[in-house]
Amino acid sequence: MLNLSSRRGILTTFLSVTTLASTMSYAAVTLDRTRIIFPGSEKSVNVTITNDNPEEAYLAQSWIEDLQGKKLTQGAILATPPLQRVEPKSTSLVRLSTTPELSTLPQDRESVFYFNLREVPPKSTEGNTLQIALQSRVKLFYRPVAILSESETNWPHKVTLTKTATGYQLNNPTPFNLTVIGFGNNKTTAENSDFTVFMVPPKSTKEMTSPTLVTPHLTYINDFGGKPTLAFKCQGGSCTVSGEK
Repeated sequence: MLNLSSRRGILTTFLSVTTLASTMSYAAVTLDRTRIIFPGSEKSVNVTITNDNPEEAYLAQSWIEDLQGKKLTQGAILATPPLQRVEPKSTSLVRLSTTPELSTLPQDRESVFYFNLREVPPKSTEGNTLQIALQSRVKLFYRPVAILSESETNWPHKVTLTKTATGYQLNNPTPFNLTVIGFGNNKTTAENSDFTVFMVPPKSTKEMTSPTLVTPHLTYINDFGGKPTLAFKCQGGSCTVSGEK
């Protein structure tokens, strides 16, 4: 039989787990996309945020970071308002606007940032309640005017592979960032492989450790958050895209 102290310990643990699960189930403020493309032809881009909670208003904090995670209070692109109230079951907008510092960014290739959205729940009226401020973080791609027309083409098809002693070198000759999420001998294995996601910057290469594949397949994320797979055909030590699945 459990003594009083043990019962209290079990009850405390149960309440803590229940509170955490309850808090997580009330995650409210969400984004309308999984990545943001900012065309250089625009001065601003609006991002829609939604409070799905049917009863309570939430505060929403927005800011932009560089790829090292440094918050940019002054930069080429700023998010406004930095803090706003979003009513229950309603939407609002965060405006991403350019500043004069935009001229410091490369104009022959994409630049990448992180857009952050953090929800701040209303103060609980109950005691001993654990509240968690959940945060969304998505990539923000600034796409200069000079490369906009090329972005409408099948630019990922220009990516090539070169066989190496330890696998492959992925060559990205385009002005765009390529986010790779899978690699394998066919579409199924590429989509479901145990793979560490990485991004290949414009006009650069990336080494991949892999056994030699008869028909390499590479899965990436496109502008709309989709996950198409590129099939490669190899001749000698070089592989080019033969199609997309």
